[in-house]
Amino acid sequence: MTRRAAYAVLLLAMTSSSSHALDSEQRRGKVLLQRLCSRCHAVGLTGASPHADAPPFRTFGDRKLYDDDFAQRLQTGLSTIHKDMPSFQFDRGDAEAVVNYLKAIQVHAKQR
Repeated sequence: MTRRAAYAVLLLAMTSSSSHALDSEQRRGKVLLQRLCSRCHAVGLTGASPHADAPPFRTFGDRKLYDDDFAQRLQTGLSTIHKDMPSFQFDRGDAEAVVNYLKAIQVHAKQR
């Protein structure tokens, strides 16, 4: 194999696997969610949520995550009407990291 062909194969392998590579802020958001939320929610790109009523985070969708108030709600104290879910409060940097991670893992329905 020529050097040019080997380089092309290496470049192709690197770009094809980087589609799910996370930056440092997104990795921090993932760690926070794993620590605080994984007892009930599926936090990553695969797997079912341990709690039947807790949606996998990858299914939140753009409407929730691109809502300007979502990061603010994480900062002021996220709570729900679900009795099993504790209330969480993030500082601004952590809220932004969490939202950026959630945006990175969203699974979008295929267009018909």
